[in-house]
Amino acid sequence: MKLPLLAAALLAASPALAQLPDLAGRAITVVTEDAYPPLQFVDGSGKAVGWEYDAMAEMAKRLHLTVTYEHSSWDAMIPGVSAGQYDIGMTGITIRDDRKTAVDFSDPYMRSEMIMLVRSDESRFSDAKSFAANPDLLMAAQPGTTPFYVGVYELLDGNEANPRIKMFETFGAGVEALRGGDVDLVLTDSTAGEGYARASDGALKIVGEKLGAEDFGFIFPKGSDLVAPINAAIAEMKADGTIAALNKKWFLDYKMGE
Repeated sequence: MKLPLLAAALLAASPALAQLPDLAGRAITVVTEDAYPPLQFVDGSGKAVGWEYDAMAEMAKRLHLTVTYEHSSWDAMIPGVSAGQYDIGMTGITIRDDRKTAVDFSDPYMRSEMIMLVRSDESRFSDAKSFAANPDLLMAAQPGTTPFYVGVYELLDGNEANPRIKMFETFGAGVEALRGGDVDLVLTDSTAGEGYARASDGALKIVGEKLGAEDFGFIFPKGSDLVAPINAAIAEMKADGTIAALNKKWFLDYKMGE
């Protein structure tokens, strides 16, 4: 799927936005996983890159923030931000009401649809219904993520301990298990799924209908005074075409591994 880009005519017609606050070089710590291409990952040269890095750099420039990056596993990220260990978290985090009890979210910066990623030679199933009907088929998931809950409650039987769900610490590890034949399905949002499919040299493909949509946001400790400035920067970047340009760069033009 190609993410829709905002038409130039609409951008030109956007109303004027309030001037962004100047945070005077304020130092902040942003935590990420570097395991979710093309949002954030380590490229072939060992450099951490991706849509979110570019977006954060642009927001830091506009707001005059000084950013230091740290890294965390997914399962430790929300607790770490909630405890105030980090100022902002970014790793394609779905905005969900249950998470809002622990952290504050920015406004959405991206909407992504859920898809089914499989090996290119997969012929035993072609959609969610046929996957669920075959008890021999296995799916990979990270515990506590949106794909995990969609797999449990929309594909399977609502049992979070269903043995057909094999747990992995990172999304990338689940994809490697798929490529190696240890599981048969990775359920993921289209941002990561499209990136892995394009970079797989024909080893992976996407099947079935999309299983709904999710909005991504940055996370903050509860009550953070950074939420409003970041939201203002996101709004400005949507209005002036920066978000559209990042979408084009990372979802249409970028080829992982080149």
